[in-house]
Amino acid sequence: MERRHLQTGREVYAAHCASCHGTNLEGQPNGQVRSADGLLPAPPHDEDGHTWHHDRELLVAITKYGVAEAADLEDYRSAMPAFDDVLDDGEIEAVIDWMASTWPNEIRTRWENH
Repeated sequence: MERRHLQTGREVYAAHCASCHGTNLEGQPNGQVRSADGLLPAPPHDEDGHTWHHDRELLVAITKYGVAEAADLEDYRSAMPAFDDVLDDGEIEAVIDWMASTWPNEIRTRWENH
């Protein structure tokens, strides 16, 4: 993976994702406990999270269009905004690749072989 591409991913993540998903990909506290408005906290994107359980195509779609549209969940509500009008495809791919670059080799290999 090209170093510049990963640097772009880290920078885009810091600017657009870290405020909710954590500087170190750790997510928000109490990740499975819904808030008073019924929304789940932002999940972690590190190796302890479930991000690597999803293929690249779904991760791109979630980032671009939001969880409900990407997963075709008609009544699902999420605090995750859609970034289609904010980030281009290259920036979204760079963020995903940067996150994956932080995962242990075993997890990254399993994710790459989805």
